[in-house]
Amino acid sequence: MLKLPIYMDCHATTPADPRVVEAMVPFFTERFGNAASRNHAFGWDAAKAVEHARHQVADLIGASAKEIVFTSGATESNNLAIKGVAEISRAKGNHIITVVTEHRAVLDTCRRLEQQGLEVTYLRVDGDGRIDCDDLRRAIGDRTILISVMTANNEIGVIQPVAEIGRLARDRGIFFHTDAVQAAGKIPLDVNQIQADLVSLSAHKMYGPKGVGALYVRSRRPRVLLAPLIDGGGHERGMRSGTLNVPAIVGFGRAAEICRHEMAAECRRVQALRDRLRAGLERRLMGTLINGSMEHRLPNNFNVSFEGVDGETLLMAMTDVAVSSGAACTSAAVEPSHVLRAIGRDNDLAHATIRFGLGRFNTEEEVDYVVDKVADVVTHLRERSPLRESGTGSQRLGTSG
Repeated sequence: MLKLPIYMDCHATTPADPRVVEAMVPFFTERFGNAASRNHAFGWDAAKAVEHARHQVADLIGASAKEIVFTSGATESNNLAIKGVAEISRAKGNHIITVVTEHRAVLDTCRRLEQQGLEVTYLRVDGDGRIDCDDLRRAIGDRTILISVMTANNEIGVIQPVAEIGRLARDRGIFFHTDAVQAAGKIPLDVNQIQADLVSLSAHKMYGPKGVGALYVRSRRPRVLLAPLIDGGGHERGMRSGTLNVPAIVGFGRAAEICRHEMAAECRRVQALRDRLRAGLERRLMGTLINGSMEHRLPNNFNVSFEGVDGETLLMAMTDVAVSSGAACTSAAVEPSHVLRAIGRDNDLAHATIRFGLGRFNTEEEVDYVVDKVADVVTHLRERSPLRESGTGSQRLGTSG
């Protein structure tokens, strides 16, 4: 039986898998020790659980357990990677390369460093949302110390050529950081294959708990050294001081393990749901525009603009379906998505965009309901739109089939 509301916003967060919650619960009660307590069994038990989770997370991305540093989430991981390299590499250089479509956790970090005197190059993307590696090659200079390019975009799901970027960075002796928050657990990701030196991860994007993330820090060939952001005790090999969130780390480990074992089958199932959603909307509605490459895309992502409607109005009308708009809300106004603007969408289309993020617990029945709901709401909004006053607008924005 269909249960409302339906959740299709898995790029924002995912529900914790019941198996993850089951693994976490004992560490709130009888196994509550501090992993830094070295003098009794409670601390030893917590430390053992943390190390087990470290192995589970490392196995997901082809890393060594000692290369995993636990953090409070991907925002901290991105900050630690970028600021940590910038601080420790001052003698070598002061130039960072990133991309205009990065998450704000990367863009805002880079802008903070610019205020401190570092130079940052922001690469543009093509209409599909991908960078041109020739542009990257031309941007590299003698003072370049870091390239930061996300694996998959959080809005349009487009996957960047990270293996080629990694090869280029390695050939030039430059550290390569990738924000892999949206990709890890959804598509295969091997840090050695893509030659990444730093990789940001987040548990709550892979059916784990919120408030815990990790940063992969390469330990050899080359060894990456980072200046810490947080001092006070030398936890996590001196890179991230603070009492470890043992229950969340245990949940992160279990979530990573489940993803590693079930990723291939889940990818096929979720992509089939995504394709069913796409086909249904395109069958019911004209004037739809897919944002970003469909060839290089996460299997669960569908980002689409509906001509002739406002995305916020559409969202408000879909009270029983949880999705996201392509617009980023600020304290002052609703601004068009910087990602959609970067791929060439005008303000009207950027504001008429919905991001669907399908996940582990969605069903075909839910997809069919969402197709009908979106089609009905968009059709109703278009009938009230001034575009209906012109014949061409009526034909272009009407329903089909």
